[in-house]
Amino acid sequence: MAATVLDPTTALVLVDLQKGITGLPTVHPAHEVVERAARLADAFRARGLPVVLVRVTGGAPGRTEGPARSGELPADWAELVPELGRADSDIVVTKQQWGAFYGTDLDLQLRRRGVSQVVVAGIATSLGVESTARAAHEHGYHVTVAVDAVTDIDADAHRNSVEKIFPRLGETDTAEAIAELLG
Repeated sequence: MAATVLDPTTALVLVDLQKGITGLPTVHPAHEVVERAARLADAFRARGLPVVLVRVTGGAPGRTEGPARSGELPADWAELVPELGRADSDIVVTKQQWGAFYGTDLDLQLRRRGVSQVVVAGIATSLGVESTARAAHEHGYHVTVAVDAVTDIDADAHRNSVEKIFPRLGETDTAEAIAELLG
């Protein structure tokens, strides 16, 4: 677990740090993940680097063996948590599936800004974060995951992503160490 370098054109991608998801029971306290993510966002903004705030408002169609969502979601379910301190310069991406690239303009937004690397954090580790990190890797971005700024509702899935998947997609480190690499 050691990130070695951040490209001069690195973007921070924060996945699904919204009221409806941060309120779920998670392996690591969501408020700690949000706090670390917010510090990273502040560090990226202070250096004029892109901050992407991703939120999910729906789900991909298709049958699954998992439980289906039932009932109406609360009105504020998809609102980004205020602790992120959303800035006018932030890029907001709304998605309908786990990953932030498919069906959105995220890749276009990043390429227009000359981004070559992404730092990814958020909830849930094995769903939105992993799907976004995988797609970033497949799109040719250098990937770094802030492993103390991710959490999941499933401990085994979280551990698998952090220990087995993320090291194959790029580098991993703590939010503090990543912020230090920004200089």
